[in-house]
Amino acid sequence: MAEKKIPGPDHPITVGKNPDRVVVKAGEQVIADTRDALSLQEASYPAVQYIPRKDVDLTLLERTEHRTYCPYKGDASYYSVLPAGAAGVNAVWTYEQPYDAVADIREYLAFYPDRVSIEIIAD
Repeated sequence: MAEKKIPGPDHPITVGKNPDRVVVKAGEQVIADTRDALSLQEASYPAVQYIPRKDVDLTLLERTEHRTYCPYKGDASYYSVLPAGAAGVNAVWTYEQPYDAVADIREYLAFYPDRVSIEIIAD
């Protein structure tokens, strides 16, 4: 079994509501549009926007067999963004059974910012 780690001072993780609107696009095609994104800040990495499934056009995604593991968050499943073509392969991840420390991201999807455009629009 993979090692499970708890966020702490050496590897902090915070999850909070992003007060701004977040729009995800592949070219001009809107994939997601939400005012309910969660911003996950992990250690010194750039913040990741997690979008609730209800605000994602799931018809534009296709689940893949790709999986990864994070000792702080758990097992990640992946989707491809169909309108993005080759750049969209495994461009979306989700933690369907996240560890308790990041339980808020259950039912949310995150997108690689180098494969789609993620626009944060301040109100």
